Amino acid sequence: MTANPSPHLLSAFDLRGQPLRNRVVMAPLTRARAGRDRVPNDLMVEYYTQRASAGLIIAEATTISEQGFGWVDSPGIYNDAQVAGWAKITSALQARSTPCFLQLWHCGRASHSSFHGGQPAVSASAIKLNGDYIHTPIGKQPYETPRALETVEVAGVVEDYRRAAERAKAAGFAGVEIHAANGYLINQFLDSKTNHRTDRYGGNVENRYRFLKEVVEAVLTVWPANRVAVRLSPNGMFNDMGAPDFRETYTYVGTQLNAYGLAFLHVIDGLAFGFHGLGQAMTLPEFRAVFSGPLMGNCGYTQETAEAAIASGQADLIAFGRPYLSNPDLVERFAHRWELNPPADMKVWSAPTAKGYTDFPFHSRT
Repeated sequence: MTANPSPHLLSAFDLRGQPLRNRVVMAPLTRARAGRDRVPNDLMVEYYTQRASAGLIIAEATTISEQGFGWVDSPGIYNDAQVAGWAKITSALQARSTPCFLQLWHCGRASHSSFHGGQPAVSASAIKLNGDYIHTPIGKQPYETPRALETVEVAGVVEDYRRAAERAKAAGFAGVEIHAANGYLINQFLDSKTNHRTDRYGGNVENRYRFLKEVVEAVLTVWPANRVAVRLSPNGMFNDMGAPDFRETYTYVGTQLNAYGLAFLHVIDGLAFGFHGLGQAMTLPEFRAVFSGPLMGNCGYTQETAEAAIASGQADLIAFGRPYLSNPDLVERFAHRWELNPPADMKVWSAPTAKGYTDFPFHSRT
C-alpha cells in the first residue's frame, strides 16, 4: 500500500467540535452562476456536491443585502427564495457529511452605481478605487467615488449582517465566515488607506476595528462562537488595498478576535493574489502568536507546502481556491498522487454556464 503522501494535510481535525475528515478546505470562490435573482440553483448544487470530499467547504461570497451588491449574478442571502436555494446545497452536502460555512459579503466601494439604481456605492470613506474597470449590469464601467456611510447608517449595515447570519442558519449551514478581506466593505473600514473617517469608526486602529467588532458581536447573537469565522488579507493589494501600518492593524485585529473563541481565523497569507509591498509580508506564525484558535492559511499553496505548514504547526487548515476550480476531486488527487487537471481558463471563472463549472473530469473518469 502506498504511504499517505500528506499525513498531516489529509488527517482528521476537530474544528471546535465540528469533525472534519481532512484539513483541505475549499476556499470561497465567486463563480457568478446564481442569475439575476441571485438564488442558488441546481447547477450550483451539482458544483458543490462534486467537491464534497473536502474537509470543509466555505461557500462563495454571498451578499447580505442589495446594498452589498458589486458582482453580477453572485448569490445572496437576504430573502426566503435564496434561503431555500442554499438549503438544497447544504442538504446535499450534509448527506455526504461535509460541513459548509457561508461567507457573508458586502462589496462596499468595489461596486458601481448601476448595481444601486444609479446611486453611489457606499464605503468607509469617499475614496475611489484605483482600478481599470468593473463588470456591471451594464457592462464594463470605470470605478466611481463611493459615498461614505453616515455614522447613523452603520448600525443598519451591522443589522444586515445579523439578519444574513440568521438566514444562513435557516438554510442549514454549519457556520458563517465574515468576509473582512480582499478590499470589500469591512476591509475598507480596517485599512487606513480607505478609512479617513473622523467619527468613532475612524482614526486609530481601535476605531477602524470597531465596525468588524460590531459585526462579529451581532453575528454571535445568532451563532455560537465555534461556528463563526473571520477572513483577513493583511498582505493583499486586490481592490486597491494596502496601508503602511498594515502590520500594526492586523496584529491588533488578530489579538482582538482571539478573545471570542471563533471557529477559525482565515488568513490569506500567500502572495499569489498580489502583494502591496509596504513592508515584509505578514506570516502565519505572526498570527499564531496572537490567535490561539484554529488558523487557516490560503493563497498559492501546493499539496507539499500545505503539508509542511500543518506539520510545522503554522496552520491547522489550508484553503485551496484555484485548484478546486478544475479539480472537483482534489482531495483524492492529493491522496493518490494523481496529476491535477490543467488550470481553468479565467474566461470560465464567472461564465453563466455549466462549461468550466461542472464539466471538469474526475480522475476515475479520465
